[in-house]
Amino acid sequence: MYKIGDRVVYPMHGAGVIVGIEDKKILGKIKKYYIMKMPIKEMKVMVPVDNVAEIGLRDILGTEDMDEVLKILSGEDNVKMPTNWNRRYRFNMDRIKTGNIKEIARVVRFLERIDQEKSLSTGERKMLTGAKQIIISEMSLVYDKDVDEITKMVEDAVFNV
Repeated sequence: MYKIGDRVVYPMHGAGVIVGIEDKKILGKIKKYYIMKMPIKEMKVMVPVDNVAEIGLRDILGTEDMDEVLKILSGEDNVKMPTNWNRRYRFNMDRIKTGNIKEIARVVRFLERIDQEKSLSTGERKMLTGAKQIIISEMSLVYDKDVDEITKMVEDAVFNV
C-alpha cells in the first residue's frame, strides 16, 4: 500500500504524488482512494486503492531509466509502422497502454518525426500530446525539475538540439 508523499505513475495519465488517502461514498459503497496530484496542470486524480494492481499503478523510475528515455527520444526509428494512419494509431495506442515509458518514448519520437515530414492527423496529434505529458510528468518528478524545464529537455532530445 502506498502512503502520502509517494511518487507513483498512473498508466495512461502520468506520474504524480499521493497527497491524500480518503474514503469516498460512490454508488452507495464506501471505498478508499488515493488522491494524486499531477505536476501537469496541477490536476488531481482519485485512484481506487482496491484496483491498484489492475490499474498498474507503479513507483516512478530512477534517473538511469529516465536517462535511457532521453536516449530513446533522440534515437533512430527501427520499428516497422503501418502506413495507414488508422492502423498506425491503433498500433501506437497499444504501445502507450502498456504503461512502459520506453515504449511511450518510442511513440513520441516516431510521431514527432512523422509530424516533421507531414502534418499529423487530429487523433495522432492528441496521442502525441498525451504521450508527451506522460513522459514529462514522470521526468519532472524523477529529475525534480519543473514541467517547463522538462518539456525543453524532451523537445531538445527529440529534435537533437
